[in-house]
Amino acid sequence: MIDYPIVWTAAGIAFVHTLLGPDHYLPFVALGKARGWSTPKTLGTTAICGLGHVGSSLLLGLGIAAGSWSVASVTDWEGLRGDTAAWLLLGIGVAYALWGLKQYSRCAKPDHSHSHAHADGTVHDHGHDHHAQHVHPHASRRNLISWSLFVVFVLGPCEPLVPLIMVPASQRNLGTTVAVAVVFVLVTMVTMLSVVYSMVRGLNTISRRAHWRADHLGHVAAGSTLACCGLTMLLGL
Repeated sequence: MIDYPIVWTAAGIAFVHTLLGPDHYLPFVALGKARGWSTPKTLGTTAICGLGHVGSSLLLGLGIAAGSWSVASVTDWEGLRGDTAAWLLLGIGVAYALWGLKQYSRCAKPDHSHSHAHADGTVHDHGHDHHAQHVHPHASRRNLISWSLFVVFVLGPCEPLVPLIMVPASQRNLGTTVAVAVVFVLVTMVTMLSVVYSMVRGLNTISRRAHWRADHLGHVAAGSTLACCGLTMLLGL
C-alpha cells in the first residue's frame, strides 16, 4: 500500500530543493544565451544533465534499499561526489570565463590597415577589421562544454533523494519506495525545465526589445555564472 503523505512530501522537497538550487538551472540559461543555443537545445541539455543528476543518486538510494551498500559508505561517497562536482564546476567556469576574455580582447583590438604593393608599382591599403572576425570552433569543441556539464551533474549528488527512499524502504514498503523515487525524479525534472524555459523566454524577450545580442562578454558572464554556482556548492549555500 502506498503511503501518500510520504510521496507528497517527496514531491514538495524535490520542488523546493530544485528551485532553491541555482546550480540546477542558471548554468543552462547562461551557456545557452552565450553560445546562441536554440530553446529546444537548451532544454534538451537541461534534461540530459538533470536525468544524470537524479539518476546517479537514485541508483545509490536503490542500492541501499536493496541491501547492496551500507548507508555509511553511500554517505561518504555522496560527500566526495559533491565536493568533486563543485570543484569541477568552479574550474570549468573559471576556464570558460578566461577563454571568453581572450576572445573579447581579440575582437576589441582597433581596426588597422596593411599596405600592399603590386608589381606595376601601385600601392594601396587593405583594411583589417578585428570586429569582423568570428571564432568557429569544431563540433567536438562546441560539445565539450555540454559534456563537461553532464559529468558535473552526474557527479553532483541529489541530497534529499537517498533519505527519502530510505524511509519507505526501511518499512519494507516497495510500492511507496518506487512511488517516492518516480515522483521525486519527475518533479525535479519538470521544475528544472520549467525554470530554464521561463528564464530563456524572458531573456529572449529582453534581448529583442533592447536589440541586444550576446558577444564574447556573454561567454565571460556564462563562465562567471558557472564559477559562482560551483562556489556556492562548496560553501554549502
